[in-house]
Amino acid sequence: MLQVSVLREQTARVLAGLAKRHYPTAEADVQAILDLDQRRSQFRHGHDSRKAEANELARQIGGLIQAGDKAGAEALKARTFALKWELQVVVANLARVEEELQQLLYKLPNVPHESVPSGRSADDNEVVRAHGNKPALPAGALPHWDLIKKYDIIDFELGVKISGAGFPVYKGQGARLQRGLINFFLDEARAAGYDEVQPPILVNEASGYGTGNLPDKEGQMYHDAQSDLYLIPTAEVPITNLYRDEFIPVEKLPIKNAGHTPCFRREAGSWGADVRGLNRLHQFDKVEIVQITQPENSYAALEMMLVHVESLLRKLGLPYRVLRLCGGDMGFTSALTYDLEVWSAAQARWLEVSSVSNFETFQANRLKCRYRDAATGKTQLLHTLNGSALALPRIVAALLENNQTETGIELPAVLHSYCGFGRIGG
Repeated sequence: MLQVSVLREQTARVLAGLAKRHYPTAEADVQAILDLDQRRSQFRHGHDSRKAEANELARQIGGLIQAGDKAGAEALKARTFALKWELQVVVANLARVEEELQQLLYKLPNVPHESVPSGRSADDNEVVRAHGNKPALPAGALPHWDLIKKYDIIDFELGVKISGAGFPVYKGQGARLQRGLINFFLDEARAAGYDEVQPPILVNEASGYGTGNLPDKEGQMYHDAQSDLYLIPTAEVPITNLYRDEFIPVEKLPIKNAGHTPCFRREAGSWGADVRGLNRLHQFDKVEIVQITQPENSYAALEMMLVHVESLLRKLGLPYRVLRLCGGDMGFTSALTYDLEVWSAAQARWLEVSSVSNFETFQANRLKCRYRDAATGKTQLLHTLNGSALALPRIVAALLENNQTETGIELPAVLHSYCGFGRIGG
């Protein structure tokens, strides 16, 4: 959530940033927020002046009573009663204005970083760099949805029987590959200085608002109405909310956490060739990395997180590229996002496997996650960051497709000890 002070003092910068996102009602929404902020200030002033007058009247009434002037005291009491009613009206108006202001602030997306390119869709994203060579596959190479049937390692039909489309059942070597990847990613995160946490996968509404998933992604999240809890779309939500309403001592910064969770997304939309098999699921596993740091260090932290994710892809031997997302393709809460895509050889297309983002103060303002600046002594909002390290389904898809041979699938050496085998089939 953007700070009202930023909207007030940096209006031109905010509007220029929202223009990068092609946010259609930016000027009207920002002006409405500024108008509500002014009205809030007026109501606060009216409240404070009436409170001060009431306090002064109480002092004067006490003096008149002590002096035996009951008539004078009664006259002032009449004004005191009137002030009470006026205060009730002011408090009600103030609460209404603050609620309207809060709802408008929830609606407004983050302001993109100056390096974010201006574009409308994924076609306008900037390729920052690429690594690795696209593999040459043997004749008759299969896409992963055929490979998993051939080697009987993942069963979509059983998932449909138990839950519905988008809920695969991993079995045999498929289940062991899944578990091996999770442990590999967690071990690598720990080696990079991340403390592992195992958070809940159901969160309350306050947690959804804290990270900006509500109200923006309400339709994409599974919701249990009876308990008013949401299944998490990513571990970012519970991990970042560990620090909601927290004042973090400077000596504990940066905070670096990693966690593995299942993730749940409705993923409403088409189910054509581009989303077959593991390409789009309602439930999948992911290892997430989260950092909370001082503002001046956050972009260096973002680059370090990006390097970490790239190192995982290099160790897995997967060709990949790094994209800087344009304003029109960025997430609601992000100030700058890098997407990492791996090459899926049998599908002959790039698959997104990670997003690494800096949210600056956008989430921290919702979370009230703060620290005290050593130089100024003032309370400041922290910066929050997160990244997928990594999401499993498309990693598995690329590993199966890129490493297939005529007699089986050769897994990268780094996974052999984690899986207990180095080859699927054959």
